[in-house]
Amino acid sequence: MPKTLQHSRNIPKRIPHTSTAMAVHLASTFYFFLCLSSIILLLWSSHAHAQSQAPTFKYCDNNADYAVKVSGVKILPDPVVRAEPFTFEIAAYTGEPIPSGDLVYQISYAGIEGQPATFHHDLCEEAPCPVPAGNFMLIHTELLPAVTPPGTYNVKLTFKDQTDKHLTCIIFPFKIGAKSSVSAV
Repeated sequence: MPKTLQHSRNIPKRIPHTSTAMAVHLASTFYFFLCLSSIILLLWSSHAHAQSQAPTFKYCDNNADYAVKVSGVKILPDPVVRAEPFTFEIAAYTGEPIPSGDLVYQISYAGIEGQPATFHHDLCEEAPCPVPAGNFMLIHTELLPAVTPPGTYNVKLTFKDQTDKHLTCIIFPFKIGAKSSVSAV
C-alpha cells in the first residue's frame, strides 16, 4: 500500500465528545469576537467619517491678532443641495461688544483662478446686535441656483466693525452635491 493510505488509517474515526465541545466553544468565541470587532470597526469608521466631514477653517493671516476668534464652522446641509437653502453657522468669541459691522463673503470654485462671487451683509442680519462680549453665533442662509456646478468651493469671510476695522477673516471649504431638488425637464 502507498504511504498515504497507511497514514489515513492512523486518523481516528470518531472525535471524542470533549474535543467536539471544545471546537464548538472555540468557534462560537471566534464568531463573537469577530462580530464585536466588526461593530467596533463600523462605529470607529463612522465617527472618523463624521469628523473628517466637519468643515475646517483657517485664518486669512495666521500672524494677525483678530479681535474675534472663530471656534468652528458648520454647514447645513453638507453637502449643499442646489436650489435649496443652506446655512453657514460660525461659532465665535469677542472680548468686547460689537455694536454693528459688515460681513463680506467671497465664494470661489476651489482650484480655479478668477473673480469670486462677493456678498455683503450687515452683521445685524446674521447676529443679534449689538453683539455682546463672549461667545456668539453668526448664521448666514443662502440659496444657490439649480445651475450652480457641483464641486468644492472656498469661502473667505471678512468681518469688519462699524469703523471698517478687520475683526476676523477666515477661509473654509464647502461642497455642493451633484443632486438638485429641481428635476431636469
